[in-house]
Amino acid sequence: MTSPALAAPPNASADVAHRGALAEFTLQTFAIAAAELRKMRRDPTDIFTRSVQPLLWLLVFGQVFGRIRAIPTGAVSYPQFLAPGILAQSVLFTSIFYGIAIIWERDLGIVQKLLVSPAFRGALVMGKAVAAGVRGVTQAAIVYVVAVAMGIPLSASPRALAIVVGSILVGAALFSTFSLLVACIVKTRERFMGIGQLLTMPLFFASNAIYPLDMMPGWLKIVAALNPLTYLVDALRTAMLPAVATGGPSLLTDAGVLVVVFGVLVAVAARIYPTVVR
Repeated sequence: MTSPALAAPPNASADVAHRGALAEFTLQTFAIAAAELRKMRRDPTDIFTRSVQPLLWLLVFGQVFGRIRAIPTGAVSYPQFLAPGILAQSVLFTSIFYGIAIIWERDLGIVQKLLVSPAFRGALVMGKAVAAGVRGVTQAAIVYVVAVAMGIPLSASPRALAIVVGSILVGAALFSTFSLLVACIVKTRERFMGIGQLLTMPLFFASNAIYPLDMMPGWLKIVAALNPLTYLVDALRTAMLPAVATGGPSLLTDAGVLVVVFGVLVAVAARIYPTVVR
């Protein structure tokens, strides 16, 4: 039985049968991703403007709280502890508003053209998620370089960098797909912006991005355990601060949660994506 994410529309080309569904799905995914990334190449300033807020957190919030020592971070300084959380924040804040592009594409008629094509619905969703992941890595690189320039010691081993890149790719893809789901439901730019603003702060503060899980009251620990951002932060902190116990789940658990949640979101988005035009 074919998965909904791989299910092609009835008018799919017979070429799919020759090349195989998975190969066709992959080709279509990268075609959509390439089209999305061309938009970023045409407007590279967007990446830098969206990096301003995370940098302010590092430069201002990190330095001030590092001086007053209000948050216990064990053997590392507070700016060290904060850097992985701000990397995750930059991924969240950028990706959570990714869905507004879907509303613009609907208003311009682009979504309608994609939906009448023989492309897999899941490939349309996955392609946008892959592009969001690459965009997240680009922005995170800026934050990473600034953190190092500030003298914040972070691991730069090949293994650590590979984990950081992989985590950001999956994390950005996850939150961008969630954003796409919201866009399909609310359908208007005004409502989407309001809901996006409503979601970002609770997701950010109900995670371990700026303080350890041990500081949280019991009820907030439960919320944090259900928050995907917690697992993204923990994976980044494990890679970037390898000599320090994070006090969170293992790296394998972090990766498993992020991948499973992303897979579920893609499957759901593949079903409801066509409703954005209604």
